[in-house]
Amino acid sequence: MAFTPYQSKYTTRKADIQPVKESIQDLLRVYRLQGKITQTQVIQGWEGIMGRGIALKTKELYFKDQKLFVTLTSAPLKHELNMSKSKVIDLINQKVGQDYIKEIVFL
Repeated sequence: MAFTPYQSKYTTRKADIQPVKESIQDLLRVYRLQGKITQTQVIQGWEGIMGRGIALKTKELYFKDQKLFVTLTSAPLKHELNMSKSKVIDLINQKVGQDYIKEIVFL
């Protein structure tokens, strides 16, 4: 293979080489870990997404089949959040960068 004076064998990109980011995403997809990582991002970022006041009144967060279940200690807050479910879902999905949560249930 002949190289021009401005080209070396190290500057050409091979077809089977991909960036590290894509490799990690492929690995997570193959081992089916992406969902768990997204769930962890939501749980860890709950206070940042919803604010400190709501986070203090949140007792538990858990997932089942792309549904987020939130246990709250305040009935008025539960009612208020039920009225704005779609906005909460949009905020969470925007934070994780994908449409992961399909429904949210406040308990």
